[in-house]
Amino acid sequence: FALPDNFITIVGSNFAILCYRSVKATVLSNELIIVASETVNFDSELPHYKTEGGVYRDPTDDGRIYSPTIMWVEALELLLEKLKPKINFSKVVAVSGSGQQHGSVYWKKGSQAVLSSLDPGKSLVSQLKDAFSTMDSPIWMDSSTTKQCREVENAVGGALELSKLTGSRAYERFTGPQIRKIYQTAPHIYENTERISLVSSFMASILVGCYASIDETDGAGMNLMDINKRTWSKAVLEATAPDLEQKLGNLAPACAAAGRISSYFVERHQFDKNCFVIQWSGDNPNSLAGLTLNTPGDLAISLGTSDTVFGITAEAKPSLEGHVFPNPVEPDGYMVMLCYKNGSLTREDVRNQCAEKSWDIFNNYLEKTPPLNGGRLGFYYKDHEILPPLPVGFHRYIVENFSDASSDNLKECEVQEFDPESEVRAIVEGQMLSMRGHAERFGMPNPPKRIIATGGASSNESILKLIAQIFGCPVFTVERPDSASLGAALRAAHGWLCKEEGGFVPISRMYTGNLEKTSLGAKLAVPAPGDEGRELLKKYTVLMKKRMEIERRLVEKIGRA
Repeated sequence: FALPDNFITIVGSNFAILCYRSVKATVLSNELIIVASETVNFDSELPHYKTEGGVYRDPTDDGRIYSPTIMWVEALELLLEKLKPKINFSKVVAVSGSGQQHGSVYWKKGSQAVLSSLDPGKSLVSQLKDAFSTMDSPIWMDSSTTKQCREVENAVGGALELSKLTGSRAYERFTGPQIRKIYQTAPHIYENTERISLVSSFMASILVGCYASIDETDGAGMNLMDINKRTWSKAVLEATAPDLEQKLGNLAPACAAAGRISSYFVERHQFDKNCFVIQWSGDNPNSLAGLTLNTPGDLAISLGTSDTVFGITAEAKPSLEGHVFPNPVEPDGYMVMLCYKNGSLTREDVRNQCAEKSWDIFNNYLEKTPPLNGGRLGFYYKDHEILPPLPVGFHRYIVENFSDASSDNLKECEVQEFDPESEVRAIVEGQMLSMRGHAERFGMPNPPKRIIATGGASSNESILKLIAQIFGCPVFTVERPDSASLGAALRAAHGWLCKEEGGFVPISRMYTGNLEKTSLGAKLAVPAPGDEGRELLKKYTVLMKKRMEIERRLVEKIGRA
């Protein structure tokens, strides 16, 4: 499947890599080589919104975290202006994108007409500033909807039944509980809402000049879609809010075209009128695409603002933890995922307190402390955690007599603090032990054939070494750590190809046999452990089981769910 010589795909906007801190563009050539990229940081480049990390935290509503919707619009405009000197927009044949999963936007009644008649002589911000029934977009960090989660679960027969139906039990950050909260606490906003978009379909809507569908993969992160039928679940819609299906619109496959780019962008930015906008999707599905993860047995770990572990499977087997989504690049397959809210920001917090705000000192501490950390186990929750469902808090333990790795009767004692060096190892070691423990419980490969690491912290060799030791497998990295942005650009190319061929084409046909010559190839960063490493792996297995035991007791005592 040859692509035309002037073929360029652009991910018009991406909220995935820094998640809620920035918007990023990645441009691919016909050879799937990155030819340009650009970023807009919300806090530093749009300071008039006065966000911290791109978000607001409501001091009057515990756990409520949101972003100003119009800020994303202005960021898109600024991003395109910054890209103009780098590429010729008239050669762009396809656009797609990656939006932070679960976040939602509420279009006011009458906004479809506004979208379809944008004046290219005016800015997007000036024309869309009054297009929303609320200016606040709930995002993935929000944890204020516990009540609504329980109500929806109870309405369909319990948490496990909801998971079997939608791919996940009810989670506070998921869009369905967020919609129910707005319906219950601000009914005037819900009543005045014409269309509810995800962040992904919101940005696609701006580009096509009409309401774009929610794609099936991102739609699975709402607690509203039947994971097997890939249609809205009537039972869950009724349990969430009245007349909801009309406000959501139709679902669409991830590889489908949302439409041709709006005349606004043709006239204002000189895009070709035949440029296609391919369905946007969520950051995690786009990361899967960007990592070309297509082999069962492989796992990916994304080390970003949130940390995620994900892989692929042929069957949907939802449980009480983790998530099952449709595979964004394989219509009959699924992706499985675990998500941790306390990722890079929590590691940064420990760095700031214990390592003089220096990653060099942080890494030095990580290297100089011995593996297993003398049996020290730390649980660090700067924000309410998703997995496990624990509130803000910090818990430290020392496992006694840990030298006997075969013991099933290890005792632990809780302590108030560790020395700085041990604290640094405890945060990273603890996060990786938790990932392994929950991944195995969820049925992910044990050990994986390999792990592909992505996200900002995947450039940290000390952390990669620890991942290989704890999981007992080789660790690979990709050329660019922003795999969600890259994946969205690749999906733009894939969607264009499917459109040209008149049906679905396997995405691997675009790069098979040529992967290493593209920007998509993964390279070995840390080899699999040798004989000495396998002995260490056995000890980590014991420590992991002990950690999961302590975690279970914490959840029973202070858990949020």
